[in-house]
Amino acid sequence: MALEWFKRERAGVLPQPKKATPDNLWVKCESCGEIVFNRELEKRLLVCPKCNFHFAMPGEKYISIIADEGTWEEFAHELKSTDPLGFRDQMKYGDRIVASMKKTGKNEALTTGVCNVGGFPVVLGIMEFVFMGGSVGSVVGEKFARAVDRAIADRRALIAISRSGGMRMQEGMISLMQMAKSSVKLVELADAGLPYISMMTNPTTGGTTASFSMLGDVNLAEPGALIGFAGPRVIKQTIGQDLPPGFQRSEFLLDKGFLDRIVARSDIRATLITLLRFFMGDRGETA
Repeated sequence: MALEWFKRERAGVLPQPKKATPDNLWVKCESCGEIVFNRELEKRLLVCPKCNFHFAMPGEKYISIIADEGTWEEFAHELKSTDPLGFRDQMKYGDRIVASMKKTGKNEALTTGVCNVGGFPVVLGIMEFVFMGGSVGSVVGEKFARAVDRAIADRRALIAISRSGGMRMQEGMISLMQMAKSSVKLVELADAGLPYISMMTNPTTGGTTASFSMLGDVNLAEPGALIGFAGPRVIKQTIGQDLPPGFQRSEFLLDKGFLDRIVARSDIRATLITLLRFFMGDRGETA
């Protein structure tokens, strides 16, 4: 081996260093194990070309595929959580908030804004799971309430995209109160004659499911999304029985009447425009 290197050196040809391969060039599907070229996955809106598994997608991507170009305007982004209980487990709650803010560039687990969808005026709320598991605390509840208020004031439809582990335990009862708060606000929206469309993604669980995520005039979900209150593992441990195949997945819930429709990511915008046209008539400018 040393002799070969010496011969190349004398010939003026030195060994070339190996080119580094980017770590994110390929992605392994969590469902089927297929190795997918990352750029191809991006083109397919983070959907596996082999098994149709829907990878987690950031809120900005949902905005780009739902909102009419140039119409998105975020509001209530300045709201930030405090630590009313002085809660601490492995670390202080306040430190967890700061860490999540640095990681995501967001102030909270819910992003709210106004936009047009097919010309129809809409208030859009999108949950960010990477911010403390998309958990709902006082600020998320307040932002949802303000989203309803904005929809009523501007005569807009409300669309929420959920991805959440449930209520935020670090805020205790204050967190649980948001279930009632958001539910009451949706009654106000209904009394104003405005539609609420709920879109659930993987996972949507806990108190989020038990409140605003399941209270839509129309409840939609992405394929294969886990949707439920308690998780299947907890339920199985509690009742001591095996659960049906696909338990708490979108397809199971649709079969049992808990969902109105399962919508692939590529069809979300068209489906929303169809629903908005039904609920809001000719209010769309370009529908």
